[in-house]
Parts: sequence; structure tokens; C-alpha cells
Amino acid sequence: MGHFEWGPPGDDDAPTAVMLPGGLYSVQGPLLYWCAEVLLQRGWRVIGVVWPPEVSSAADPRHHVEAELDAVIAAVGGTPDLVVAKSLGSHALPWSIREGVPGVWLTPVLTDPTVIDALARAGPSHLAIGGTVDPMWAPAATLTTRAVLKTIGDADHSILVPSDWEESMRAQQELMAVIAEHVDGTR
Repeated sequence: MGHFEWGPPGDDDAPTAVMLPGGLYSVQGPLLYWCAEVLLQRGWRVIGVVWPPEVSSAADPRHHVEAELDAVIAAVGGTPDLVVAKSLGSHALPWSIREGVPGVWLTPVLTDPTVIDALARAGPSHLAIGGTVDPMWAPAATLTTRAVLKTIGDADHSILVPSDWEESMRAQQELMAVIAEHVDGTR
């Protein structure tokens, strides 16, 4: 596992966001790339995480995710102010709730009981986003939570509209505006 600071070295007094990728979706993937750019333009320090290959097939991904969060905290000298996670990274939701750290959860693994339980307990400082054709997002339709939920019509687990690149780009642009508004409200 490893991590790096996104962009030029930031102000150590700036709020810090940690970006947790998916299993097969790096922090350079469009959803996380644009989230990092939104945060940087708002004065945030952004730390990107890189998983080793075995994390995506781990029997207990939450253990690996939390271990990397602990490593980031030790390296940057404090608990982050925000977690932005895609899919596999959403196994940080229980940690985030326990530590009181707001989060943006892109296509969280709501088929995992621990993740959905944490999202059910989350408050409005958490934003979770998924698509209507993503089976991992399906449990959101009946979830009771105070977290902000955003469902993107016809979008899959990558928040892409299959066979329609133009609609996919529109959906992701709309999504970035929702994320920017949410992040502005958590500061």
C-alpha cells in the first residue's frame, strides 16, 4: 500500500482529504480525478492512496483499508478532514463514522452488511452516490439514513451510462457539482 500528495505540496494547515480508490479503479480514474481537482481548487490538501493488487481480493478488505488510513494519519500528522472513496474504499465507512470524519462515498459496496450498516448510521456530513444499474447500489432504495443519497439514472458501478459517452460525461459533471456543494457545506 502507499499514498502520495495530489498536485504540488499543499499548505499543512489546509483541510486534508484522503482519496481511497476502488479495487480496479485508481485515484486517477475520472470520478476520483475530478473529485481531487474540485478539492484542490477549494484549497484542500489531497492525499491519494494506491492499493497493492491483493487488497481487491482480500477476504477482509476493511482491515486493509483501515490500515492504510492509519498509515496516512501517521504520515500527514493527523486525522483527515474528509474521506472520498470509490467502491472498495467504502469499507472505510465504519472507520469514518467511528472517527467522526465526513465522507463522499462513490458507488459504495452496499451489498456488504458492515458498509450498509455504517451508511445507515451516517449523518448529513456524508454523501453517497450510485447508479440505478449498479447492483451494489440497489440496497440504497430502501435504506433509511440521514446521509445524503444521490442516485444517477441509468448509471453503472463506474457512474457511466452504458453505450452513451455523452450522457456519461453529463452525469459525471452533474455529480461533481453535487460533490462541490456538499464539500463546501461540510467546512
